Amino acid sequence: MMVVTEAAIDLGLLLAKGYQEFVRELRSALAEQGFDDLGRSDGFVFRTLGDGALTVSELAVRLEISKQGAGQIVDDMASRGYVRRRPDPADGRARPVELAERGRRALAAASAFHRGYEGRLVERHGEPALAALRAVLGGMSGGGAEPPDYQLRALYL
Repeated sequence: MMVVTEAAIDLGLLLAKGYQEFVRELRSALAEQGFDDLGRSDGFVFRTLGDGALTVSELAVRLEISKQGAGQIVDDMASRGYVRRRPDPADGRARPVELAERGRRALAAASAFHRGYEGRLVERHGEPALAALRAVLGGMSGGGAEPPDYQLRALYL
């Protein structure tokens, strides 16, 4: 019987397993704080609207989906209390979407989890190991600060 070590596991699978565990822990931590109804695309919407209100059309461009698809996401998130539409004083036809209080709390909880997770990695593996990991992953992803491709955005929180 062959014993498979981490070094023998395909790198792509190891990366996927690590990310899968990260997401599992994130979702569990958020559920414990009352955010147990998060949808798959909510995280990217939170981060996008965290910088300020956008119209549904602007959100659709950022999500790289149709305006109708973005409208459905906004309607769903609004029904769960995470976002709200408000009248635009400069344009009576526009109704920008912004984070509601619950959405701001969920984003803050997710951000705190991210910081804590990274802190736990430093405690477990040391700052040099985390810096090396960041350098490798940054190189693998092109080094940019852009969000992941749209296929992964549903997992991004």
